[in-house]
Order: sequence, then structure tokens, then C-alpha cells
Amino acid sequence: MNGVRANPRAVAPGRPRLVRRLARRPLALAAGLLLATLLLAVAASDAITSLLGIDANAVDLFARIGPPSAGHPLGTDELGRDLLARLLEGGRVSIFVGLAGALLAAVIGTAIGLVAGLAGGRIDALAMRLTDAVIALPLLPLLIVLAAVDLTKLGVPAAIAQGEAAGVWRIVVLVSLFGWTTVARLVRASASSLRERDFVRAARALGAGPARIALVHVLPNLAAPIIVATTLSIGHIILTESVLSFLGLGIQPPLASWGGMLTGAQELIWQAPHLAWYPGLAIFLVVIAFNLLGDGLQEALDPRGGERRRI
Repeated sequence: MNGVRANPRAVAPGRPRLVRRLARRPLALAAGLLLATLLLAVAASDAITSLLGIDANAVDLFARIGPPSAGHPLGTDELGRDLLARLLEGGRVSIFVGLAGALLAAVIGTAIGLVAGLAGGRIDALAMRLTDAVIALPLLPLLIVLAAVDLTKLGVPAAIAQGEAAGVWRIVVLVSLFGWTTVARLVRASASSLRERDFVRAARALGAGPARIALVHVLPNLAAPIIVATTLSIGHIILTESVLSFLGLGIQPPLASWGGMLTGAQELIWQAPHLAWYPGLAIFLVVIAFNLLGDGLQEALDPRGGERRRI
């Protein structure tokens, strides 16, 4: 078995080559730098707010809708809370939901796609019909209904169901349960092609089991489409979470999210439009950045078209 190796031509480019290809795409590179800056900012939000002496949850009704000042760099919201601190905390929640939801969806889709592509026959047909059924579902109305379900009636203890973490993980689970279809179809198509390649046949002839063939010989060759599909789905998940939070069915106060901040700003859009500008701009930039980065990775990881096209 040690003599069997995956086809090196099918494996994604190495890290130095990938970096060089990605560096030739200015928009993708700028998107990556923007996302890295935002991730560092939201990860260090506690340190930043502590350094500035502000609190994201401190209510001051005498300072409602305050202008930017030394104490509040971006001003205050409708309850007198610091807007910068709320943006950083909301970004931490929204980006976490996007990353966690995309990774969980990728795991589910990869598992289903691998089984369908390598097994073939009835298992493949059943898995693809399940995928088609999920794709055909009216996603947003279904998410709205499921997000409104009372977890305590499902047997979840009230202390857990009403906690801040429960609202975050509920959204992560919901978006991943219905967001795995793209990865599953990509993995299934690639796995169906790879199962007849010489290195897979050689592994099978040497006695490798289905699990070893899938995980050791096939899965490494699927890294590129999985990474691209996962990156592209992050922005969509962040947008979905923002919509649910805007409708009051996502992240619940006092925990901040960009969609929740838009909800609080909708009644003051004419009096204080900046309350909607900041979270709206943050959502726009993050979603666009993830999409541009995903497009750049798609071309950089494509051994055939990566050198011909530029972003």
C-alpha cells in the first residue's frame, strides 16, 4: 500500500505556487487583506474596547444617537451604546456564524458527495435525489419557520435554549443543514471521475478498503473545489444570518450582530442614517470580499485555467 500514490497532476498546487498565482490577482489579494484585517479586528475586539475604555453593552439613554467623539469614535446607537464596540462584537458573531456554518456544511457535503461518487449506482442516485430535494426547498421561508421554533418544546433545557450561545449555534446548524448541496455536487462529480483513475484502481487491487481509498487517495485531490465552494458560501451564510437577525429570528439581543444592528436602526433611518450605514457597509464589504477571494482561489487552484485568466 505504501507504494500507491495519488496522481500528482490532480492534486492542488503547492502553497508557494498558489501564493504566486493569487498575488497576480489584485482584487482577490485586496479582498484577502481586507478579510485578514477584519478578522484581526473582531478577534481583538475585547482588547480594542478595553483600550478605548468602552463597553458594547453599556446603555446610556442620555447619550442616544450621539455624534462621533473622543469617547465614542463612531458615535452611539439608539440606546446610547458605543457604535464601534457594537460593530466589532457584531462582526465577531456574524463572521463566526459564516465560518462555522460554511465549514459544517462543507463537512456534510463532502461526506455525502464522496459516498455518492465512489459508490455509484443506487446510492449515488439516492444521494443526488436528496440533494435535488434540498435545493428545491424554499430556503428563506423554511429558515424563518425553523428559527422561530421554541427549543424548550423540543426538550432542550431552558438554561441552554435561552442562552446567547444557543441562538448562535441554532443559526449555524440551520444554515449548514441546507447549505451543503453545492459542495456535495462538486465532490460527487470529481469523485466519480477519480474512482476510475489508475491510482485508485491500483489501491483497490492492493486491497485498500473503501474508507482508505476515499480518505487517503481521493479526498486530497478534491481539496481545491471544496476550498473554493466553502469560501464562496461564507458570504452567503453571513447574508442569511443578517436577514434572519434583521427579522428578529437570528441572533437575539443583547448579543450584537450586524443584522440585529440594522433592525435597531430601521426606525431611525432618516434621523440617524449612520446607524444603518456602518453595519450595512460591513456586511457588503465582507460578502464581496469573500466572493472575490473565492473567485481568486478558484482560478489560482485551477491548473488549466489559472494562468490564462486574471481577476
